[in-house]
Amino acid sequence: MEQAYAHLSSAELRRALWLFHTVGNARLVGLGKVLMQWAMALHIPIGWAIRPTIYRHFCGGETIEGSETQVAKLHASGVRTILDYSAEGKEMEDELDATFDAIRDSIKSTNQDPRHAFGVFKVSGIAPTAILEMVSAGKSLTSPQEEAWQRVRNRVATLCAESARIGTPVFIDAEESWLQPAIDQLAEEQMQRHNQGQALIFNTVQLYRHDRLAYLKALTEKAQAGGFRMGVKLVRGAYMEKERLRATKLGIPSPIQPDKAATDRDYDAALDWCVQHLDSVSLCAGSHNEASSLLLCSKMRDAGLAVNDERVWFAQLLGMSDPISFNLAAAGYNVAKYVPYGPIRDTIPYLIRRAEENTSVAGQSSRELELIRSEFKRRAAIKAGR
Repeated sequence: MEQAYAHLSSAELRRALWLFHTVGNARLVGLGKVLMQWAMALHIPIGWAIRPTIYRHFCGGETIEGSETQVAKLHASGVRTILDYSAEGKEMEDELDATFDAIRDSIKSTNQDPRHAFGVFKVSGIAPTAILEMVSAGKSLTSPQEEAWQRVRNRVATLCAESARIGTPVFIDAEESWLQPAIDQLAEEQMQRHNQGQALIFNTVQLYRHDRLAYLKALTEKAQAGGFRMGVKLVRGAYMEKERLRATKLGIPSPIQPDKAATDRDYDAALDWCVQHLDSVSLCAGSHNEASSLLLCSKMRDAGLAVNDERVWFAQLLGMSDPISFNLAAAGYNVAKYVPYGPIRDTIPYLIRRAEENTSVAGQSSRELELIRSEFKRRAAIKAGR
C-alpha cells in the first residue's frame, strides 16, 4: 500500500477515510443528494461545505490552472492525466457553446505536454439531450431541430479535429442507452475521419449493457472493413439505476445485464477480444476492478506485449482505486487518471454520481476503506518506531 498512497499526505488520507466511510452509507448519500439539489435550486451557497471534502477528493480544481498541482503530483508517480471538464446539465445554446469552449481549451492545454494522456468530453455537455434522444430513436427532425443537430455535429467535429491536430487522443464518453445511438454515430464518423494508422478518437463501451459486447465486435469488423483504427474505452457503466428505473416506468426490457456476474463476464470477454485484435484496435480499460486489471496484465503477457505497449492503457477516476493506478504505473504499464475540474456548482451532478457509484457498487467503499485503514496503520507503526 505504500506505493499506492505515497502521493497522499496524512491529512489527505484522513479525508479519504472519512469520505469513503460516509459514501458507504446509502442513507447519508441519499440525504446529501437531496440537500445538494435543494440548495442548487434555491441558489444557496454550498461551496464552503463541498470544496474541502468531496470536491477536493474527486476533482482537480475549478480551472485548468487550478488542477496543475494534481496533474504534477500524478505525473511524479508515473500516472498521466485525462483532464475532464465536468460541467453537466446544460441545455441552452449559449450554455452549450460555453461548455464547448471550455472543453476545447482543456484539449488545447494538453498540446506538447507529456503529462497528459487523453482528452475527453461528454456529447450531452455540448448537445440538447432532446435532440440526442430523437436522433437515437430515428425520429424525423424539424428544420430547427436539424439545425440544432448540425451544430452538435460541428462541435464534435471541431473537438476531434483539434485533438487530431495536436496528437492528443480523445475519449467520447458513453451515456444513457436512449442517447447512445446518436453518440455512437458521431464517434464512428470521427474515427473514420481521423483514425488512419493511429487511434485518436475513442468511443466508450459500457459492458453493463447486455448488447454492447456484440456492438464492440461489430464495430471492430466495421473498422477493419473501412480501413480505420478503432479506439475503444471499456467500462462497466455509470447509469444502472437510472436505466432500470426508466425501463420499469416505460414497461420496456431493461438494457442492463441481469446481474454483476454477467457484466464481469462480458467485460473480461471484451478485454480478451481487444487484445486479440490489437492489429486494428487500441484499448483503454477503464476499470476499478482488481480482477479485470490483473486479467488484462495476464493477457498482455501471454500475447508477448510490452507492459508499455501504446495500444493498451489503464484508467481510473481521481480519488478512486489508487492501489490499481499507482501499482500498475510502478510496474511500467500505461496508466491515466480522470481529473475532473470545473466550477463547484456545475460539477455537483458528477459528484453525486461518484457518491452513488461507491454506494451502489458492492464492496467498493468497503474495499477503499480497508486499504486506507491499512495504510494508516502502516504509517502509525513507522511513526511509533515499530
